[in-house]
Amino acid sequence: MNRKKTLIIGASENPARYANRAAKMLLQHGHPIKLVGLREGKIGDEPIQAGTPVLQDVDTVTLYVGPQNQQGYYDYIRELKPQRVIFNPGAENPDFARQLIRDGIEPINACTLVMLSVGTY
Repeated sequence: MNRKKTLIIGASENPARYANRAAKMLLQHGHPIKLVGLREGKIGDEPIQAGTPVLQDVDTVTLYVGPQNQQGYYDYIRELKPQRVIFNPGAENPDFARQLIRDGIEPINACTLVMLSVGTY
């Protein structure tokens, strides 16, 4: 199995949130995760960090914040140099997607939960 270190932006301790479900499902599938949210907290044993923590070797960024709240993360995400950025439903952002393509990062409009469920993650 190819384990993909994934950064979830928009992480929340609220178990009803899709970002929370995605974090748990990624761990169940053996993918290491890092979590960034508006408030610090935890999902399981994984800390949710506020701001833009220094991270290494991030393969995938999966976004659970709407386009209106993404701009503050543009430079941060590009500096991480992930292979891909997943824009989950409601997070689609064609302008940012074009910027990512120019930087050699693949933008994907998809649902992380569905991708994990059907084996396309």
